[in-house]
Amino acid sequence: MFLIGDFTGMIGDPSGKNATRPPLSREQILENARTYEAQVYKVLDPARTEVCFNSAWMNDLGAAGMLRLSSHYTVARMLERDDFSKRYASNQSIAVHEFLYPLCQGYDSVAMKSDVELGGTDQKFNLLVGRELQKDYGQAPQCVLMMPLLEGLDGVNKMSKSLGNYIGIDEPPSEIFGKLMSISDALMWRYFELLSFRSAAEISRLRDAVEGGRNPRDVKVELAKELVARFHDAAAAAAAHDEFEARFQRGILPDDMPEVVIASEGGECLLAQALKQAGLTPSTSEALRMIQQGAVRLDGEKVLSKEVALSAGSRVVVQVGKRRFARLEIK
Repeated sequence: MFLIGDFTGMIGDPSGKNATRPPLSREQILENARTYEAQVYKVLDPARTEVCFNSAWMNDLGAAGMLRLSSHYTVARMLERDDFSKRYASNQSIAVHEFLYPLCQGYDSVAMKSDVELGGTDQKFNLLVGRELQKDYGQAPQCVLMMPLLEGLDGVNKMSKSLGNYIGIDEPPSEIFGKLMSISDALMWRYFELLSFRSAAEISRLRDAVEGGRNPRDVKVELAKELVARFHDAAAAAAAHDEFEARFQRGILPDDMPEVVIASEGGECLLAQALKQAGLTPSTSEALRMIQQGAVRLDGEKVLSKEVALSAGSRVVVQVGKRRFARLEIK
């Protein structure tokens, strides 16, 4: 049973943050749900999967039912949740609706009569609330199976779309391959342990080989090909590998490079502003940061100054990081 929290999403789960997380609108929830359903069948067997929406039972609960549900848990127990206790101790606000989120998630287990619930380690408190509520409702408490959180491409924060450090399982093969090749050599082993279907013994042999002098890049290629093949197929993995080699080893530009017309002011446009307009960076400040890090190239040459401007009438190829390319025409 694959549960989409369309009701709880409108409450807003703090998810370990030290501040109130804004709830999502009904429209945002439904749009997210469509993307979840498109992705989940890359992992689960459609014939054996039931997709559930928790609004099916939460809407019927009503105000009286929500009050009865709230009576099953105390404020003291809620404050055992790590992020709540830290915010309470530091006099940061905790909205009452945030206490309702773990209860609503826990009630999902009651409504579904769950035997086992799978979730990340960051969901430990909410998963255990489900066990306690099941006892109160006369059900056998579910088993909880928690998975470690995967660090994102930065190797520091958990993989998150909002942080931009993620790999989407429905992204094109070349995008998945390129992102995996961009991770650090140290992070590669974490990805092997959590994502690869190889045995622990085989991963250990690969690590020994790298320590013995094998190029870690070659091992990273094996990981990238395995994961692209899983979410696409072996042919797509091979093609993504060939494209990566052509693009980054021999300097060949991608065939699908977008062409973007950039508006200038006074006959020129700062490169950082052009990168934002072209969608190569989310903001001008991020563009400036990438330039400062030496991660931006203009017609193949590394940009060394944040003051570089593009003149009206010029056509240039820009590259941000290893994978983002665009051909810009300045008007």
